[in-house]
Amino acid sequence: MKRNAFFLMIMALATMGLLAFVATPQQGQKAGEPWDIPEEYKNMDNPYADDASLDRLGRGNYARHCRSCHGRNGEGDGPMAAQLNTFPGDFTDSEWQKKYNDGEIYYMSIIGRDEMPNFESTIPDKEERWAIVNHIRSLEK
Repeated sequence: MKRNAFFLMIMALATMGLLAFVATPQQGQKAGEPWDIPEEYKNMDNPYADDASLDRLGRGNYARHCRSCHGRNGEGDGPMAAQLNTFPGDFTDSEWQKKYNDGEIYYMSIIGRDEMPNFESTIPDKEERWAIVNHIRSLEK
């Protein structure tokens, strides 16, 4: 009987440890290296900036392509984030929002690098791409 109780206690502790790891996706992750964004993107204007008609399109594409890593609200806490080597970023952070212009966010979101996939062929329509950028901008707290 003591052996079964000991086994159950070990299993409970292991389960709690696993749940703690899954519930904190930033654990074990490091900040990524600074992005090397080409000048053409740094100088790129968003032709759809503040276009409210793209809100629904941006939300839908974000949910389809971004939410699994970046999280529902853009805090970098999506279900796949725990499997990444680097923290995917917190789009709600005002400092992050100030740091990058729309062209830079476009580059990071569509061109990607390392663990951030390239979406050029997955999202070929430029309006849809910019709709995602606009949605990311809307996530600032």
